[in-house]
Amino acid sequence: MNSMDTNDGGTQPRGFAADIATDLKAGRAVELAEIYALDAVSDDERAAIDSYISTAPEAERTAFNERVRQARETLALAFTAEEEPPAGLLERTLSQLPVQPSAQTPAQLPEATPSEAAAPAGLPASGDELAAARQKREERRRPSAVRNWLLAAAAAIVLAVGGVGIGGYVASQNDPVTQILQAQDVREATVGVTGGGTATVAISESKDAVVVRMKDVPPPPAGKVYQMWLIPQDGSAPESQGLMDAQTLSQPAVVKGIARAASLGVTVEPVGGSARPTSPTVASAPLHS
Repeated sequence: MNSMDTNDGGTQPRGFAADIATDLKAGRAVELAEIYALDAVSDDERAAIDSYISTAPEAERTAFNERVRQARETLALAFTAEEEPPAGLLERTLSQLPVQPSAQTPAQLPEATPSEAAAPAGLPASGDELAAARQKREERRRPSAVRNWLLAAAAAIVLAVGGVGIGGYVASQNDPVTQILQAQDVREATVGVTGGGTATVAISESKDAVVVRMKDVPPPPAGKVYQMWLIPQDGSAPESQGLMDAQTLSQPAVVKGIARAASLGVTVEPVGGSARPTSPTVASAPLHS
């Protein structure tokens, strides 16, 4: 769970602003993915998020869409899984959520008596009715940040029941692909692939790694695979960084240890790969600007 910041004597998840527009301007769209996936946003907020994501850098857009996908898949599993969630899971999740400030907690509304509920229109309002009206006005004035707190809490609870929970959120943040795509210094480059399609590399110097994503690239010929290589800056022999076959071609690949490499190359090699490239590169992307 994200660490908490103290604000006006209370706690709210760090990262949520008073409104979603502010979060988007601050570049926190990825943090809104779960409440977006849960449909816990208004139509206007959803439109604002869609508009932002449609023009966001590809790395940020990919990270957002991946978290939305994971959240929705988790919800789908929650409603189809036959196993019951572990006893006490919901209580443990609730106990890990910050306590909402009492000053922001809605006052308990008095229950209307049958006579009050049936009071004819046009009669003077009773004290209870005036109190209820004031309460409604206060609720409308309640900062949207509190609403966002509630939405975040709801998202955490639903995802916990679905089998992800707080631990799953942390695991997602620790995923190498996510870490690279969300790095402050990440930058992207897209190059063509011989035979069709493109290869996009998301490069992070601080993570000393790159995420490689193929798009519209045809499967390798029968008996062949794509093999990735780091081409060292000192001119020494290329270093193998893994294989891509027809099944893994659509999945992002992480290549680490790019500090000493000048570029990333891809060749077509026999199944099982080669110790050294045996064919010309079909794609090559520089790793340093």
